[in-house]
Amino acid sequence: MTESKVVLITGAAKRIGASIARTFHSNGYKILIHAKNSMLEAKNLCSEFNRVKKNTAVALCADFDSQSETIELANTALSYFGRIDVLINNASMFYPTPLIEAKPTDWDSLFNSNVKAAFFLSQALYPELTKRHGSIINIVDAHVDKPLQNHVLYNMAKSALKSMTKTLSLEMAPRVRVNGISPGAILWPEDLEQKDNEETQSIQKEILDSIPMKRIGSAEDISNLAYFFAENGQYITGQIIKVDGGRSLS
Repeated sequence: MTESKVVLITGAAKRIGASIARTFHSNGYKILIHAKNSMLEAKNLCSEFNRVKKNTAVALCADFDSQSETIELANTALSYFGRIDVLINNASMFYPTPLIEAKPTDWDSLFNSNVKAAFFLSQALYPELTKRHGSIINIVDAHVDKPLQNHVLYNMAKSALKSMTKTLSLEMAPRVRVNGISPGAILWPEDLEQKDNEETQSIQKEILDSIPMKRIGSAEDISNLAYFFAENGQYITGQIIKVDGGRSLS
């Protein structure tokens, strides 16, 4: 009997991360779900998976503002199922930092969650991923090429993640492939989901009008591409694919 492959997904308790977990689990992977503030949702997601097939999912907590917790996550994740085949760096802090208001703590928070943790997890798991001919998938952002106003630190951190993806694809070749996905408008932001008024409708219309496909994407648009990179894209490395309905062209 073939041993199940294992994927570690950071920030996987909700939304896109949870969708990625569901896609991989439905295709026979064992799932390591990282979360920080959403451990209840992470544990509920694991329960969902373990009801389908016992002992195929576990939730792990780590604060990426702590270097020791980041490295401990890699070690704990590897010991749990005894292997890791795919690392998906999805965790991300996202909030505005206008130039005049940005603080060193904002720099730390946004860079730690969006790129520093991804780098050191990749470093820590490099030997294991090499052994497994594995794959790293980084969730970047379409805004790295079209910056979002008043989000200078977030834009910088995601740009660093894009650069890291390309650089590590060279350093880790030929045994580990490293690719990225840059989501555009995928799901409505949670603050817009919770409101239903004229202002919200106006914002949504403005966004939809800027997308050639005239709709926002689904979480599955991201998770399906992540699975393709892991399983089918065996001759693809160093690539960052925009999933934005063509918005970056307009």
